[in-house]
Amino acid sequence: MNHYEHLQHASLQHHTRRLFLKSGMAGLGAFWLAGQGAEASPTGGIERDPARPLAVRQPHFTPRAKRVIVLHMAGAPSQLELFEHKPDLTRLDGQDCPQEFLEGQRFAFIRGVPKLLGSYYPFHQAGQSGQWISDRLPHFERVIDKVTFIRSMTTDQFNHAPAQLLLYTGNQNLGYASMGSWLGYGLGSENQNLPGFVVLVSGGHVPSAGKSAWGSGFLPSVYQGVQCRSEGDPVLFLSNPTGIDRAMRQRILSAINQVNQDTYQEFGDPETLTRIAQYEMAANMQLTASEAMDLSDEPEHTHQMYGTEPGKESFANNCVLARRLAERGVRYVQLFHWGWDSHGSNKREALNVGFKQRCQEIDQPIAALLTDLEQRGLLDETLVVFAGEFGRTPMRENRGGREMAFYGRDHNPNAFTIWLAGGGVKQGFSYGETDPIGYFVTKDAVQVRDLNATLWRLLGIDHQRLTYPHQGLNQKHTGVKPAKVIQDIIA
Repeated sequence: MNHYEHLQHASLQHHTRRLFLKSGMAGLGAFWLAGQGAEASPTGGIERDPARPLAVRQPHFTPRAKRVIVLHMAGAPSQLELFEHKPDLTRLDGQDCPQEFLEGQRFAFIRGVPKLLGSYYPFHQAGQSGQWISDRLPHFERVIDKVTFIRSMTTDQFNHAPAQLLLYTGNQNLGYASMGSWLGYGLGSENQNLPGFVVLVSGGHVPSAGKSAWGSGFLPSVYQGVQCRSEGDPVLFLSNPTGIDRAMRQRILSAINQVNQDTYQEFGDPETLTRIAQYEMAANMQLTASEAMDLSDEPEHTHQMYGTEPGKESFANNCVLARRLAERGVRYVQLFHWGWDSHGSNKREALNVGFKQRCQEIDQPIAALLTDLEQRGLLDETLVVFAGEFGRTPMRENRGGREMAFYGRDHNPNAFTIWLAGGGVKQGFSYGETDPIGYFVTKDAVQVRDLNATLWRLLGIDHQRLTYPHQGLNQKHTGVKPAKVIQDIIA
């Protein structure tokens, strides 16, 4: 078959009876859906315009929060050295852990019979709410009346990566979409020149779950988190290469977009339009991202308030960047600060050494962030979440059954503490309780899916109605198990 005959054959294939019937049925289905006030989707759901994937969409009901800033302490900080005052545990310090607390439990490293370990740092009550707090967070205690503590969090994962995935994607397995991706899919973004979902990392390492903690999973890739840097170009390859000016780059992008548009016309894959939108976003980011991520125009009193060091990677810098991004309409900003896995196996992981340093790194910036957001009128519509992936045991870790030189605690999925501020939650409030040694939840247990359902409620979204068809199931961020909204913490 010569070239002419090949082209003629390809043209005839586009006029077959089979193709007519196939497109005719699809067209009839589209007419029916249009009559129902909806758009047809190749996946069977309700489709967003793939050419404008981050266009603003209306929530299901009036939201209390417009955006989210998550402060994740990767490795899981010890609630017993920060927020959980347990005098009975202190009284029992050094005694063998009762067998009833060990039977049927899984530990990452504890073996045999460990010793109970009282809180390593002293506690006191702070603020008008009288919340208990350790002496490790002197700056944060000044804003403690702005937050709601959830002291009864529980998870069914006791390893870091699965627990982080469960917390953010609603599933401990790889391949599911993170909350920031779901938020972009559900509500779009208020700023079309910046990503709707930005990730900032400090502490020298990404979290154990890696980039899957901010991946889009089965959602279109345009909704995945964009990791930005606090030094150099905020996004890799944002600047033009040597010898390429903006005009030439625009011509290149126009040519690529035309090829992608032709490909979409031939195959109809909406992911191709998503790719076009991503290229356009990248072009817009050349003008806006560098300005948004530039701390040099912040006044000196802001640097002093946060304790920032412009040009360096730090949690403090990332907190200022989070505020700047919130001001510019970014829907979801996720900060990961690595180094909280306090097993006691070395100085960095020791409650009596490395833990102190981690607290110093976050204390002032977090207090400054809440104060700054409030002063700028942003806190009421910005939901700030502080969390780890699980808690720590009330027993001292005895790796391999042997007492170690430094103090540490093993993973505890049975109970941990997080806090929320702004965005429609109560101020100076505490929800849930644990037993006298902080090992198990005894009142108002909150599963990860309950927390996420509550966050969605504050954002004006019914988590049951935000779905995406995948593998024969209308997937939800909260999964298939029942999830309840914690109404008691909503103001």
